Amino acid sequence: MEGLQIDWQALLRAVVALFVVVDPIGNVPIFIALTRNLSPMQRRRTFRAAILVSTLLLLLFAFAGHLLLALFGISIQSFKIAGGLLLLIIAMKILITGSWEEKDVTPEGAGAVPMAFPLLAGPGAITTTIVMLQITGIIEVIIAVIVVILLTSVVLILIDRIYLFLGETGSAVAARLMAIFIAAIAFQFMIEGLRFYFT
Repeated sequence: MEGLQIDWQALLRAVVALFVVVDPIGNVPIFIALTRNLSPMQRRRTFRAAILVSTLLLLLFAFAGHLLLALFGISIQSFKIAGGLLLLIIAMKILITGSWEEKDVTPEGAGAVPMAFPLLAGPGAITTTIVMLQITGIIEVIIAVIVVILLTSVVLILIDRIYLFLGETGSAVAARLMAIFIAAIAFQFMIEGLRFYFT
């Protein structure tokens, strides 16, 4: 059973790295902005979809990230550029309108895009998952993904209390503030991807 032994130090490093990149706490104002006009039931459905899609994406790339990118002829750098561009569009819309509103989109659809991808399981999280797989074992990566998703679920469960604490004005200000950071992250992704092709 030696093959099933867990490297606890590697697991801890993987959990910390992935949690920082996923950043569910930092995304709270964005999630509030995204679900501001939804009923409590629709919000729960949206969050469930976000958790489910995020889990599937991270586990999929943990198992077969390099194979999937190679199958479509996509490099990590191109993935960063595309994900960064999508993040930038989201950030700009939130900065201008204060929220991300899509007509004719179901709560499950909003939970998948943009909440699950690219906010939770975005290029950074997917890249981190792929890189972790190269330096740790598959068991540690899977456990790290599950732990981070569970922590993210707790944040989403408590999001109504966080919203009450912030208030409507505080949420609007926080959403726009976080949108600036999202835009900066988007530019960083695109710069890293473009630097690879131009150097």
